[in-house]
Amino acid sequence: MNYQNSLAFALEQDALDPLKNFRSRFLIPQHHGVDAVYLCGNSLGLQPASAGKYLADQLSNWQNLAVEGWFQGDDPWLNYHKQLLPSIASIVGAQESEVTVMNSLTVNLHLLMVSFYKPNHKRFKIIMEGGAFPSDQYAMESQTKFHGFDPKEAIVEIFPREGELTLRTEDIIQTINEHADELALVMFAGINYYTGQLFDMEAIAAAAHKAGAYAGFDLAHAAGNVPLKLHDWGADFACWCSYKYMNSGPGGISGIFVHEKHFNNPELDRFAGWWGYREDKRFLMAPGFDAAKGAGGWQVSTSPVLLLALFKASMAIFDDTGGMGILREKSVALTGYMEFLIKELNKRLGEDVFKIITPADPQKRGCQLSVVCKRDAKAIFQYLADNGVIGDWREPDVIRLSPVPLYNSFQDVYQAVQQMAAAIQQ
Repeated sequence: MNYQNSLAFALEQDALDPLKNFRSRFLIPQHHGVDAVYLCGNSLGLQPASAGKYLADQLSNWQNLAVEGWFQGDDPWLNYHKQLLPSIASIVGAQESEVTVMNSLTVNLHLLMVSFYKPNHKRFKIIMEGGAFPSDQYAMESQTKFHGFDPKEAIVEIFPREGELTLRTEDIIQTINEHADELALVMFAGINYYTGQLFDMEAIAAAAHKAGAYAGFDLAHAAGNVPLKLHDWGADFACWCSYKYMNSGPGGISGIFVHEKHFNNPELDRFAGWWGYREDKRFLMAPGFDAAKGAGGWQVSTSPVLLLALFKASMAIFDDTGGMGILREKSVALTGYMEFLIKELNKRLGEDVFKIITPADPQKRGCQLSVVCKRDAKAIFQYLADNGVIGDWREPDVIRLSPVPLYNSFQDVYQAVQQMAAAIQQ
């Protein structure tokens, strides 16, 4: 696309956008009576306009049916979570049997580690990206300690080369190969939260398996953002939150993926609960855990129907878009436009005041751009917020901006960079 630095160009692209009508299906925060420029979907997605109705429907069922709501009504709660599985499977590139919705992200990560981190005196190491989101760091640290290992010896972090900001795939694979004899697990994010780098998950999984280790992924910043093919890539497991790009609400329900090749593996331990018991015999209340078939067998606790209702509202919107392909096409164009405008602004300023640290290759990023602000960074971030541009701040000087294709426009992007220019003048 030949970008142009003008409002007229932005409005023209919005008029041509096949997804333009989806913006109206979300509730956009207001700033002095007009829509704010919301570029923080990487932290919390916007509320679907239908969320209130989906929630009200289940509150009504609770009111009118009480406990019988588990078995009666238009949406009996016993299998309510299953209505979400086709949508989720499509988003993460899985078979329906390989996914389920449950708990929150780090809880799910720990539950999956019970199955997929099985260290012994020979194989005990975990490889992960340096600078991973703290929850992942804490989870890996506590898991290695739980098994009696020193995290400093058991956890191998991979950092970018000196003078570089992001990781090279060849360096990741090389590190995996170097530790192959001692490696139990490769645990990576799909997209690094800080830099916005999209990792080559297929290559990472292949290298892990070649080394005799499992491959798992935290898809908090990838699910609903970029196309995924977890089944085809051979990932062993993955988990994600759904309140970012999948708009399930603050602290919304999470999800997991377990590859079907592990369904009948008796060597995989798991923490069991009644909700993960095989469905045809669940109500017999028999002793001895007999897991449900598929990823559902990793469930522990009863599904939180009200949280599922909010998530279902968003999944209905995803279903109507036609899939991740069309969302990705707009995302690449929208994020590319923001990159273009920021570079144009730097040219006008005569220096790279706003340095983008996210990879320039669209195939190595999602919709997020992480921007180092070299002048008065916190003051500029505050200026943006005061003028209706909602982004995300990361210490010491990074502003994260994420134009989400479901509800952001080219005009949003244009206005945001205009405010960045105004902030410098101030």
